[in-house]
Amino acid sequence: MNILITGATGLVGKAILDICKLKGYKVHYLTTNKEKIENRKGIRGFYWNIKTQKIDSNCLDDVEAIINLAGASVSKKWTANYKNEIENSRIDTVRLLYKLLSETKHNVKYFSSASAMGIYPSSLVKEYDEKDEVINNTFLGNVVCKWEREVDKIRTLDIIVSKLRIGIVLSKDGGALPEMVKPINLGFGAAIASGKQYQSWIHFEDLARMFLYAVENKLSGSINAVASNPITNIEMTKFIARQLKKPIWLPNIPSFVIKIILGERAALILESQYLKNDKILNKGFTYKYDGLKIALDDCLKKMD
Repeated sequence: MNILITGATGLVGKAILDICKLKGYKVHYLTTNKEKIENRKGIRGFYWNIKTQKIDSNCLDDVEAIINLAGASVSKKWTANYKNEIENSRIDTVRLLYKLLSETKHNVKYFSSASAMGIYPSSLVKEYDEKDEVINNTFLGNVVCKWEREVDKIRTLDIIVSKLRIGIVLSKDGGALPEMVKPINLGFGAAIASGKQYQSWIHFEDLARMFLYAVENKLSGSINAVASNPITNIEMTKFIARQLKKPIWLPNIPSFVIKIILGERAALILESQYLKNDKILNKGFTYKYDGLKIALDDCLKKMD
């Protein structure tokens, strides 16, 4: 199989590349840096520029599926300009791919895009599955809604489309976990706000495997890309502390403090989204790290 990947140099993209190598898949990737273009066995790089909407159409040569992971990080400070970048980096990316696919002869039959659990409203009691259509009326919720709307347009090109609504990605190399571990390791760990907000999570290797599973099995529609057991913030904090053999003695950090420090970005840790993963399980996907203990054991061991 030949696969085109956007965002291939990121945490999940690299993991997908490793699996593709093991499976003997050929990979094309898109990069905005011409110096990062490689052409070696099984891997070829191609140039694109989202802002100018330019792309090397040769990237589609013999490609059967596209995995779209492109998008600016949401972990940086949300200035007005950066909020525009968060939105445009996702929507303009898909628009450029749509334009390429609609104007170029190709063999692409499948398109799988990253999405985010932030599309669901925050709730301490609701358990969301993919049939829930209510949208989170926040900056991120609206961005994800627009993002998915652009992705769905690709279905009009007779291409099967899936959207993986990704939870908190656990990895030693990036994402939320290293930031959770730092204060706990220093003896200053504490739950956030009430600590009752749910955190739906997934190990980065399982997420990479899920993208390829969706491609290989031509799954369609929205997919909650999370493990089976969402956990509250206070439970997650205590769980990490136990794994690190560190005490949790400080009181919960009040939400107003988090809002003062992070501003609007505080939603990333104050909101509660409990996502159910029945759909992907019913499609036959098997997790390698479905329990939090085994997932943290793997990640924290690699942090030593």
